[in-house]
Amino acid sequence: MRVLISGASGLVGTELKRQLLAAGHTPISLVRGRAAGDGELAWNPSKGELAAGALEDIDAVVNLGGATTGRIPWSKDYKRELIASRIDSTRTLVSAINAAKSPPKVLISGSASGFYGDSGDRVLTEESPKGSGFLADLAAQWEAEALKAKTRVVLVRTTMVMSRQLGALGRLLPLLRAGLGGALGSGKQWWAWISLPDEARAIIHFIENKDASGPYNLTAPEAATCGQIVKSLARHLHRPAIAKVPAFALRLFLGEAAVELLLCSQNMSAQRLLDSGFEFKYPTLDQASAWVVGRD
Repeated sequence: MRVLISGASGLVGTELKRQLLAAGHTPISLVRGRAAGDGELAWNPSKGELAAGALEDIDAVVNLGGATTGRIPWSKDYKRELIASRIDSTRTLVSAINAAKSPPKVLISGSASGFYGDSGDRVLTEESPKGSGFLADLAAQWEAEALKAKTRVVLVRTTMVMSRQLGALGRLLPLLRAGLGGALGSGKQWWAWISLPDEARAIIHFIENKDASGPYNLTAPEAATCGQIVKSLARHLHRPAIAKVPAFALRLFLGEAAVELLLCSQNMSAQRLLDSGFEFKYPTLDQASAWVVGRD
């Protein structure tokens, strides 16, 4: 298959390209500026520019583009960038899909666990209602734009991606390695999570599974709290994890982002993903933690 990817240089996009190549497929990266060779395609999503006919020989489109929510605190200008980077890229891809004479068979479009907002201990399925807050509104707008595509659409509500590289754990892991890490806030808030390899594997699964459509929670089947995740990583690093960061300090220094990214609780169910036939490589927190710290 020929798979076109926006956000191809990001954490998930890089792993997705690696897995596609290993499986004998051809990933094509959307890039700003001049394309370098057959593996790249130029576009300008802020201006809605993508060459006419560019999608005629593409089998699937994976839309992972968007400025990182991990750049915190969020200023008003950066929040506008978070919105525009997702909406503009999705609109550009959807317009190209709908204009194609032979459109791609599927659009896998990014979304986020933020769709559900702070949900306490309630188990969240794909039928759970939209929550409140900036990230919930952003995810809902993002999904609405993707659903305008005249092809099969899968919305991947991504959770915290556990990886060995920079990412959701990029600031926490060095502290844990130094024995200075600990839970954030009470540590009792649910943190939905998935390993990086399983995130990319799930996206390929959706490309290949012609019955898959609509929203899917990309989360591991074993639920865990912030405190449990931190303790699991620390245990595999053979380090203590007792230096808690109080919630008031996170709110003071990180503002709205601390509330919506770190202190909010999202107990997401992976049942729909499992029912689609997907098999996790790292289904448990212990297995994923061992892989993250390089002990797998």
